[in-house]
Parts: sequence; structure tokens; C-alpha cells
Amino acid sequence: MEYMAESTDRSPGHILCCECGVPISSNPANICVACLRSKVDISQGIPKQVSISFCKQCQRYFQPPGTWIQCALESRELLALCLKKIKAPLSKVRLVDAGFVWTEPHSKRLKVKLTIQKEVMNGAILQQVFVVDYVVQSQMCGDCHRVEAKDFWKAVIQVRQKTLHKKTFYYLEQLILKYGMHQNTLRIKEIHDGLDFYYSSKQHAQKMVEFLQCTVPCRYKASQRLISQDIHSNTYNYKSTFSVEIVPICKDNVVCLSPKLAQSLGNMNQICVCIRVTSAIHLIDPNTLQVADIDGSTFWSHPFNSLCHPKQLEEFIVMECSIVRDIKRAAGAGMISKKHTLGEVWVQKTSEMNTDKQYFCRTHLGHLLNPGDLVLGFDLANCNLNDEHVNKMNSDRVPDVVLIKKSYDRTKRQRRRNWKLKELARERENMDTDDERQYQDFLEDLEEDEAIRKNVNIYRDSAIPVESDTDDEGAPRISLAEMLEDLHISQDATGEEGASMLT
Repeated sequence: MEYMAESTDRSPGHILCCECGVPISSNPANICVACLRSKVDISQGIPKQVSISFCKQCQRYFQPPGTWIQCALESRELLALCLKKIKAPLSKVRLVDAGFVWTEPHSKRLKVKLTIQKEVMNGAILQQVFVVDYVVQSQMCGDCHRVEAKDFWKAVIQVRQKTLHKKTFYYLEQLILKYGMHQNTLRIKEIHDGLDFYYSSKQHAQKMVEFLQCTVPCRYKASQRLISQDIHSNTYNYKSTFSVEIVPICKDNVVCLSPKLAQSLGNMNQICVCIRVTSAIHLIDPNTLQVADIDGSTFWSHPFNSLCHPKQLEEFIVMECSIVRDIKRAAGAGMISKKHTLGEVWVQKTSEMNTDKQYFCRTHLGHLLNPGDLVLGFDLANCNLNDEHVNKMNSDRVPDVVLIKKSYDRTKRQRRRNWKLKELARERENMDTDDERQYQDFLEDLEEDEAIRKNVNIYRDSAIPVESDTDDEGAPRISLAEMLEDLHISQDATGEEGASMLT
């Protein structure tokens, strides 16, 4: 008894392993860890090599049973996808930790290091660390397969504007690029009076329609056509069409409001000038500087049209200009523009310089005009105005001339323009010289109007050097602080040459 007590005092709580005889601490299995691991493999049944499908066209991974998701390398989303591939075997053990082991991006291999625990002999808990190798296999997803088969689109948005100028479309194009609304499109086709956007799902098209309603005044109609059906599973295949109509008013248009609408806008004059079109139509009264905003629903309730064709703009020379200091406001008048100055001018057509015929008018460009300046405007006195609202107006209420904007040398402006815009990749039917002229008009509008410019991403053109303003004739220009550097960021996701994220 004394010997046993003495032996217990020398090695309290230690026993010999039943397999190799090494002294170990007491445990339920009475065996050392090395021998236990040699006898029991808790990772048995968990596959050490698994395949995972990846679509190179759209850079997405396949998640069973039928979903394709986009994941970055070594992201939490990709780790969750990898673990779901071995979800059933992992349910028999306790997952302690999981993380990626670095591999070459072009190796098409993903390695995940797993730490698991499991209860073995007589309640002993064994922990083991091992690596699962995932082989990335190329497989084309259903959406990309339909694209390659040329029978892919499920929804189309037909954006139309019944006008001769494309300024609103150029502005809309920049908004789409800025907010990335073109990423889900399969194809963009440009036709004579609008754009067609093709989508692989109706949900993407509905999202685009909601974006258009928030950015430009418009209305839409939806329709769908049955392609096929399965009477046994009660499933149907439709192709949807959304017809979006933008208001037929562009910047620098002269419009005539209905008497009821003009009265509701603060008793402003019926003849107004459209200074910009964003989410609403912004009008200004050249006689009083009164401004008003008309949204899409108001326009379709009280529609009006442009009085003159853009090609009817004529060039005038300012003979005399005076600023009107005291502006008489009628009862119930609306807001007055603070960015414009009311002026009274005498102008003469440059085509009639050999005569003494001059025109008198009021204009909202009083802060820009000086005697001798060239200005563009519409000659309403000698124009055939075929409009129902104008025909009911008194002739003395219709001005002889409506001035639109100051004229500058376009060649000099193009040469000095050290910035550029991005364009949507789209199919064009044809692009004539008139389209190029309209695009130059849009670029000039960006230089002249800061309110439109703040919604557009403008990139610095490093190919054109910055020139001094010593010989500038006063044409508005965009400062360098408003320009963005044209960056090109590429990310190699699967070992290929890399996907361009920003072009």
C-alpha cells in the first residue's frame, strides 16, 4: 500500500498509451493523439478534390441547382460557394475554421484549408486540418449560351422621342454610363428616332424603365408575346416589350403653352424657351425671367410642341443692348431666375446687313450680350407658326424674335476642347453629318450649362494640351477641377488575360 501511494505521487494523472506505451495524460480513449490519428481519420468521406463551374463570358460561378453568381477571388461569397459543394459530408463533423490557400490566378485551382472536429472513441474529440482542392472548369451559362445562339433576349425597351434633335438622347446616354445601367444589357441598337435596349430577363428591363422615369420626363406602355408554353407543368415563355416615349421637347426649343397651363405656372407668358431638360422640362419666360418646371405627368395632361425647327435658327448681330433693372411682377407670379439678366435689344439679321431692317425684343441673355455680338434666335415674325395655341393668341403678344444663345466660333471651341465623353457600345444604322453637328451642340451645352454638367462624367483628354485663355473670345469652358482622369482598371479573375472593368 505504501508503494502504491508512492508511485501515485510520482506521476499523478498520467498513464501509458495502450498502443505505443508513451506516457500520456489520462483521456477517455487511453491512447495518444498520434496513435489515435493513425487509427481514425475524421476527414474520411469528405472529398479532397471537387470541381466548380465558371463561365468565362460573364465571369460568374455556378451555384447548384441553377444559379450563377459573381464572386471575387478569395471573397466570402466564393468561400461559401465552395463549402456548399461539400455541405453533405461536412454535416457529419464540426467545422471550426475555413480559409483560402493562395494559388496562382491562372492555375484554375482554388484551395480551401479546413479545420474540423469530431467525437471518436469513448467521447474523445479529435481535431484535424486538411486542404480541399477545387478545380475550376469552364462552362457557358444559359444566358451566355443564348447570346451566342442569337436567340437570347427576353425583354426589349424601345426608347423614342418624336423630335429632330438628339440632345436628350446624348444626355440620357451619359446618365446611363454614370450609373452603370448598361451593364445588364445584351445589346443596344441605335435607330433613327431612338434606342433599343435588349435584356435577358424582364426584371432587368423593368429596372431600366424605372431609371428612365426618374431621369427624363416620359411615359411607357408594356406588352408581351407568348413564345411557347408547357401545358403539363403550366409554364409559359414570354417576350416583353416596353415602349418608352420621351417628351418631344429639347433644350433651346421655343414652345407655346396652353392658357390654362401658363396660368397654373404663375401667370407666365405662353411663349417660353426651354433652357434644359433633365427629370423635368425647365422653361423660362424671356419677357419676365419667370421660370417653371414641368414634369412628365403635367406635360401629357397639357401637351405642347416646339414652334420652330432647330435648323430654322438664324444668326443676328446685336446693334443695341440695355439692361432692364426694374422688373414689374404681376400678381401671383412665380419664381424669377437669378442666373439670367433681362435685357432689351435691337438686333439685325446677318443675312440682311445690306438693309436697315431691325428687330426689337426682350431676352434673358442680357448678361451675355454686348453691341456687335452674334446671337442665334428664331424669327417668329417671318415664320409660319402652325400651332393651335399660337393661332388663338393676340398678335401683339407674340414676339418678333426670340433669342436663344450667344454664338461663338465653333472651330476654335473644338480645337480648345481638352476633355471628352464616353459612349455606349451600340449598333448604329448610319451616322450622317447632321448627327455629328447635333453632338457638337450637346458638347457646347455642357460647357455653357453647369446644371447639366454636374450629372455627367467628363474625362480629361490628355492628347490635347491645356492652352491659355489669352486669345479667348469669352466662350464658356470646363475647368480642370470638373474633369476626371480616364482610368483603366483590369482585374484577373480566372487566369485569363483579365477583364476590363472600366473602359
